[in-house]
Amino acid sequence: MAHKLSIFRGLLTFKSNIQKIWGVLIFLSIVTAVEVALGIIKPAFLLTPVFGMKGLNWIFIILTIVKAYYIAWDFMHLRDEKRSFTSSIVLPLLILIPYLIFILLIEADYIYNVMLDGFVSWNF
Repeated sequence: MAHKLSIFRGLLTFKSNIQKIWGVLIFLSIVTAVEVALGIIKPAFLLTPVFGMKGLNWIFIILTIVKAYYIAWDFMHLRDEKRSFTSSIVLPLLILIPYLIFILLIEADYIYNVMLDGFVSWNF
């Protein structure tokens, strides 16, 4: 099966695989640069809590999931596979990752409240 030389659902088309790899590298580098810049600057409006966690943390989680999805889609050639196989890989992740985040946030909040108000003190 031939490799497709376009990314972003045909928005950008390349002449060779080498150009495509450079295009993907630039996209992933831009996303990483945005993450690093936000981590260094830490804008004050993103430090307000949103759904129990800072907005900046939500942005980091979303950008990390975007990068992981795109790496799997392009470098692991999921875009070339049949729709049913792709769905069998992507859909459980779209369900399990938010579930994991939910469980971790609930447990972390519980532990924080036990340490803050409970009988156990901060001893670590």
